[in-house]
Amino acid sequence: MTLIVHKYGGTSMGSVERIKNVALRVAKWHKAGYQIVVVPSAMSGETNRLLKLAHEISPQPDPRELDIVAATGEQ
Repeated sequence: MTLIVHKYGGTSMGSVERIKNVALRVAKWHKAGYQIVVVPSAMSGETNRLLKLAHEISPQPDPRELDIVAATGEQ
């Protein structure tokens, strides 16, 4: 059985309707007999929004803390 990996994020995860479209696409591949791994990423604009907030709190945030903030958007 072929394994397919799909990563979805940004505009493809930007609304409930788009998330439903991703789910339909994944279901189609699964129904066709493929093993599929889905890697979801942040919704459209989420990472940028969080980074902007971090810069509002501190004009020069620690780079390591910015990495954590960006990773939070992915979760």
